[in-house]
Amino acid sequence: MRSARTARSAIVLGGSMAGMLAARALADFAAVTVVERDTLPEGPGPRRGLPQAQHTHVLWSGGARAVEELLPGTAALLGERGAHHVPVPTDMVVLSPRGWFRRWEESHHTLLCSRELLDWTVRRQVLGHERVTVSENTTAEGLLGDADAVTGVRVRRADGREERLTADLVVDATGRASRASSWLRELGLPAPAERRIDPGLVYASRVFRAPAAVRALGRFPTVIVQADPRRAPGQGASLIMIEDGRWIVTLSGTRGGEPAKGSDAFTDFALRAPRHPVVGRLIADAEPLTEVTLTRSTANYRRFYERMRRWPEGFAVLGDALAAYNPSYGHGMSTAAQSAVALRDTVGRRGWDAPGLARHVQRAVAGPVDAAWILAVGQDVLYPGATEHGPTLRDKLASAYVSRLLHTATGNGWVARRVTDVTSLERPASVLGDPRLSLAALRGPRRPKLDGPPLTGEEMAAAGLPASSVTASG
Repeated sequence: MRSARTARSAIVLGGSMAGMLAARALADFAAVTVVERDTLPEGPGPRRGLPQAQHTHVLWSGGARAVEELLPGTAALLGERGAHHVPVPTDMVVLSPRGWFRRWEESHHTLLCSRELLDWTVRRQVLGHERVTVSENTTAEGLLGDADAVTGVRVRRADGREERLTADLVVDATGRASRASSWLRELGLPAPAERRIDPGLVYASRVFRAPAAVRALGRFPTVIVQADPRRAPGQGASLIMIEDGRWIVTLSGTRGGEPAKGSDAFTDFALRAPRHPVVGRLIADAEPLTEVTLTRSTANYRRFYERMRRWPEGFAVLGDALAAYNPSYGHGMSTAAQSAVALRDTVGRRGWDAPGLARHVQRAVAGPVDAAWILAVGQDVLYPGATEHGPTLRDKLASAYVSRLLHTATGNGWVARRVTDVTSLERPASVLGDPRLSLAALRGPRRPKLDGPPLTGEEMAAAGLPASSVTASG
């Protein structure tokens, strides 16, 4: 990064969402090569290295705005291809651990579509940039350089040939499979501090054709039954509408309450396991379009690279390679997008050749992780076996406060908006410490508890549900 060459160069490892957005962030300053081990599909199709694409993915408004900042017009392109802009919480039917949320007027939003469509839309725009190229079927094997500076990466081509690619900056966006920790140890640096919280979550997804009346309506609210961390096992269900008139349904369960992979068991689990059967009733007569996809790699972990005493020039880690969360919260893509913006802004503000730039970048890209990490950990740490020694006192206090906020948000629109500021990743988790919010939480909700999911008569009719079928179960 202190190269005297006029032509600056960067390598981004990983061609998924985080990697593509990082490449676009750096294209303002350098020629960028994306190193990707797979063959990238020509259209919005499946990719071998992204099996989780078959599950529900949500781009919260905080992440959607970050994508739009890097790639203006993305939301419009997605809308033209069938993605849904869903006003939050207006078109969300959510059973939180403390009760049903009301459908207050819009304060935030989500963009909903298949992960394959989202990746393809982003990928087309990024690879259309004149300063971005991709090297497919190429695997990163290690870093070049030493403990003071990374100067490139060793790669292996599909035919087995090994090459050494040099660059002023290498960004690891290889996801959960990242080998950055071991690569740094090979350079003589210690491993970073890491925290892992694993509630043993298993999640299963299946795509259905939405009922004809729903397809004609062109929309349907997102329906989420969240797990309650005070009850083990924690079991949940979600249903979102994606392009082409389809519903994608994801079921989840922690240790002792996992969903099974079999197709016959899918709807049965949705009807009996979560705290309310509304998702099961919605899909009971819906036509399945896919088999069930099941995933077990769901642990929350965070690698604190930004805290390391020594950090080499020319290297940064972001996306799931830095931190990953229980996918039920839908924060992975949004934090990756915000980290890419932080990468761009840090390089732009400090200058490409600034001493210590890599350390500043690493600290900046870790910033968007905080809110998502606090939200995920605050719930999951309570499950038996999630950590070696159980939740700390601090974990318990934070969880109790969040629980009280959720309780208040069920009947207080102002509190619901403040909480959604954080869950949508539009504001940092520190805003939850606002004394006014704490006082409101102490007072509790202003309106009485809802007895069941707040679906409208039109929505229930379109889904083929009689009103009595969604009455709360207790």
